[in-house]
Amino acid sequence: MKIYELVIVGAGPAGLTAGIYAARKKIDFIIITKDIGGQTLYSWDIENYIGYQFITGPELVEKFKLHIREFNVDIRENEYVMKVLKDTKNFRLITNKGEYLTKTVIIATGRKPKELGIDNENKFKNRGITYCATCDAPLFRDKVVAVIGGGNAGLDAVLQLSRIAKKIYLIEIKKELTGDRFVIEKIKKIEKVEILTNSQVIEVYGDNFINGIKIKKEEDIIDLRLDGIFVEIGSIPNSEIIDFVEKNENREIIVDCKNNTSFPGIFAAGDVTNVFAKQIIVACGEGAKAAIAVFEYLKYI
Repeated sequence: MKIYELVIVGAGPAGLTAGIYAARKKIDFIIITKDIGGQTLYSWDIENYIGYQFITGPELVEKFKLHIREFNVDIRENEYVMKVLKDTKNFRLITNKGEYLTKTVIIATGRKPKELGIDNENKFKNRGITYCATCDAPLFRDKVVAVIGGGNAGLDAVLQLSRIAKKIYLIEIKKELTGDRFVIEKIKKIEKVEILTNSQVIEVYGDNFINGIKIKKEEDIIDLRLDGIFVEIGSIPNSEIIDFVEKNENREIIVDCKNNTSFPGIFAAGDVTNVFAKQIIVACGEGAKAAIAVFEYLKYI
């Protein structure tokens, strides 16, 4: 079996940037990924990525693809790593399609949405409950919907839905919205948006499709009749593929300033790590650092 110098797991901003830097360093590597773009595909209004005053997530991913194609990078799309194992001097990656041996690994698997954790949530998944506004907002044209979560992801969902839905309830468990102040002020000016802070979803109900939710706001129980719920309450890292590196209490892979994990030869980058600020531009920088660190590591093994 061929032994690669590097396998990059994931092709979001961190993984793709790592791939570009690895290609420039002439490292023998591949990228293994379910899809290209990661969570960036689900972002809509991006106004803080340097070089673009405004760009959507899918548009930015297309820019990433065009860039990495210039280097003829071998991207194994529609494949995902199930486990990273130690194998004598190398690492063995078990995927849904086969196995790979490599001298080093960059884990750039990103994050996945958190669930509400209430009764009937599984019953109504794809029957009114969704976790991706970019994917599913068009299905709720002229409908009444709720967005759960007042952070940046929730605010982004509201902005997308404001062009489509008839009415939007923005529900936040904390006393105030927690996203960027600039975006909050923009949303407060949208008449079809009703903001309910200090509110928690306690029940989802319906028949074959969701009909409404009940929320607890302080001491009051409020019944909202609606057609859909967009859950935007944060995310958890996709770090379960490896169990021999140190992680923090949030299951994020702990890395140092050179993207080393606690196990030599295993590097990590982007939102799967404990890096401060889960932002596209930060993930890109972390991916670049990780690839450079791999290049330096390979000199001495």
